[in-house]
Amino acid sequence: MTMSTAILMEVQYLGTVQYYSKFVKYHPIYLEQHENYRKGSFRNRCYIATANGIIALSIPLIKGKHQQANIRSIKIDNSKNWQTLHWRSIKTAYGSSPFFEYYQDDFEALYNKPYELLFDFCLDLQELVLNSLQIAPLIHFTETFTKETADDLLDFRNRILPKNYAKPEDAAFAPIPYPQVFEDRLGFVSNLSILDLLFCAGPEAVYYLQTSIQ
Repeated sequence: MTMSTAILMEVQYLGTVQYYSKFVKYHPIYLEQHENYRKGSFRNRCYIATANGIIALSIPLIKGKHQQANIRSIKIDNSKNWQTLHWRSIKTAYGSSPFFEYYQDDFEALYNKPYELLFDFCLDLQELVLNSLQIAPLIHFTETFTKETADDLLDFRNRILPKNYAKPEDAAFAPIPYPQVFEDRLGFVSNLSILDLLFCAGPEAVYYLQTSIQ
């Protein structure tokens, strides 16, 4: 597979299959750490498939002027029992999936660990996902915020959003069906959180990521 260029993306909360396909295709990966928080994104939200359909898991944030706040300073509202609720939802959705038990302990440990900052929690989850996929992309963090990027750096910030994830406008990605837990009642649902692919496909998850790359 030819690594054509580098890519710049935001840090997402258990990002989509499309998001993680970029970690396979591009080299190196630049992660934005100097942007301001943006609402209506996957920075604090992910989608999983349940027996009752697709649900959003959303990390509650301490209220404030997030639009003007640096992403690394965004604080989680831990007055809500969100970690327990999110993990319970994940376990209910994927407890019967073929590979849930294999990865369960590592993910549960992060949901039992207290976090103050959104960026830190999402970054730890990202590292765990990459390790679980058994891929080790070269990752850099941005040193400053720039609106325009160099020609050899693909700016993919804010391209994968809740409003368009189901039908991504991305010529480099075509979702490949894989067996899902609730496929018999929901049909195949593409581009969910990477958890869906990981728990359903296990070691073959990276194959589906590679195959989805156009």
